[in-house]
Amino acid sequence: MTSGELPVKDHGEETEADLASLKYSLLGPSLTKAGQDKVDQSKVAEIIYNASKGSKFFNREEERDKALTVKIDQILAKKRQLEKLDLSRELRAADTLLAQLEASRDLSQHIVHLDCDAFYAAVEQLDRPELADLPFAVGGGVLTTCNYVARKFGCRSGMAGFVAKKLCPQLVLLPLNFDKYNAKAAEVREILADYDPRFESASIDEAYLNITQYCIDHGMEPAEVVSQMRKEIHEKTHITVSAGIAANARLAKICSNMNKPNGQYLLPPDRTAIMDFMRDLSCRQVNGIGRVLERELRAVGVNTCGDVYTQRQFIEKLFGEKTYNFLLRCYLGLGRTSIQPAEEYERKSVGTERTFRDMDDPAQLREQLRRIAEELEKDMRRAECKGRTLCIKIKLHTYEVLTRQIAPPKAVYLADDLYSYALPMLVKLEQEVPNMKLRLMGLRCTHLLSTKKPDTMAFFGFRSRRSDSPGTGESTSGIDAKKAAGMQQEWEEWPSEILNDTPAEHAESRSRADSPSGRHGKEVIPNPKKELQPGKELRQQELWDCPICNRPQAPDERQFNEHIDLCLSRQTIRDTIQQVTALNPPIPKATVSEARNTKEKKRGRQSTPVDPRQKKLRFG
Repeated sequence: MTSGELPVKDHGEETEADLASLKYSLLGPSLTKAGQDKVDQSKVAEIIYNASKGSKFFNREEERDKALTVKIDQILAKKRQLEKLDLSRELRAADTLLAQLEASRDLSQHIVHLDCDAFYAAVEQLDRPELADLPFAVGGGVLTTCNYVARKFGCRSGMAGFVAKKLCPQLVLLPLNFDKYNAKAAEVREILADYDPRFESASIDEAYLNITQYCIDHGMEPAEVVSQMRKEIHEKTHITVSAGIAANARLAKICSNMNKPNGQYLLPPDRTAIMDFMRDLSCRQVNGIGRVLERELRAVGVNTCGDVYTQRQFIEKLFGEKTYNFLLRCYLGLGRTSIQPAEEYERKSVGTERTFRDMDDPAQLREQLRRIAEELEKDMRRAECKGRTLCIKIKLHTYEVLTRQIAPPKAVYLADDLYSYALPMLVKLEQEVPNMKLRLMGLRCTHLLSTKKPDTMAFFGFRSRRSDSPGTGESTSGIDAKKAAGMQQEWEEWPSEILNDTPAEHAESRSRADSPSGRHGKEVIPNPKKELQPGKELRQQELWDCPICNRPQAPDERQFNEHIDLCLSRQTIRDTIQQVTALNPPIPKATVSEARNTKEKKRGRQSTPVDPRQKKLRFG
């Protein structure tokens, strides 16, 4: 065998390894869900494999798994080449970056990740308490969630209903009712606002809170506050929640899964404790590491976050700078500490998509495109934006996904414009893929421009003129699409042709509000606003906040304008002084005197001492 050549495996060994990786991939993205610890996953994988074998979905997954195997072989070959080189420079660079990242560690905040336990199932159980000890799940063709009794059999979200039935024949399936779930979620959100008015919704059943100020104001420990909050939620809503408490959002998310259901886990805000916690943590338990990256990392010897350090000299060369920085931060247990309402995040895109029976009629495809364009216009109007880039997404009947995009000559949001610019992309795809047969189509706008009218009253601290009525003042801005991609992948996991109990006509006619896979990203409900009580709070409400210094001012227009002018003048002077100082640092007096004396000597003059009596002269 020549140098750099891959070792040759016998055919039986290769087939067995490929089969094992495919079965593991078929287990789905929700493998790490709580309640799966004592499940025989090999048995679950075997049932899924046999049930889906031969379907288009299975063939597509098999192709993806083979492509991943080829990619991993290339990664391993590259690593073998790197091992022959002197990587001391890469080691020093990694250690330098680790030191820089360590300097940014913030242990001063108490961040909480709150997650409702089997939320949809818990809400349904309130109406049907007789199901408490029975295995049941919510969803038809694809399960959205299961109670913890069903999870003991291996059932979980994102699993096809007929597969769950094979795992647990006595499983009870309940239809979805999003009205009930949204109403119950609103009750939980009202309670969360008491502990952190600026909490951040991550989905309908989970949120991030910063309880640092609450702990200070009430003289309580974080664990005590969270215990009180969980008890209050259970008493008022009759559902249980689990929580993770840590120094940042990433750690809090991991910790919330430690003592599920109906538990909490506190990771002390101590560097040593955090490093010990992350050292033995499986990479898959970190939010953002899925099946593909997990398998790639395992191939190069990274099974836990602690292994990142031992392989740090290879990671950037093998996976790129972005993944390199992400993994180093995971190793250190670093994460964001800024928590803010989800509606305040800048929206990256707005989009919608439809799933339907396999369709190849050009007229029907154009009719679907027109419907999608009309739906997208409604979403764009609600989000008060228009897009400079328009993307079309299609999924073939073979489960291959293709995307195309175009930059229209103007920013678009109207259905007619969306359709007219998307149609040529669809026609081009029809030419590129002969006899094209689709099962999904979607449109998405990116590079968004806001169409919101500026609110001058709000800028200057006055009460906003805008109405808070739905459709005008309600914000639907979303977080980064990648953050919501996890749920979307789960809902698109199983093909419709093998979900016998979900007619395609019904699936197509469903409201998109009832279909989590019908949108790119997610819709965001603004945090609830607490009513101000009469008295001190009311008097505070009547004050006007200065947009410069943020201090409350008397509600008098003339005085308020004079105060703003003064603040602006002060700020301008302050900024100017800072700029001049930065460009021309002050010279010490001794240096000025020495320079003057040197200059006088060069001219042949003697520096004359100053008459001390002149120091007393003052000029007004």
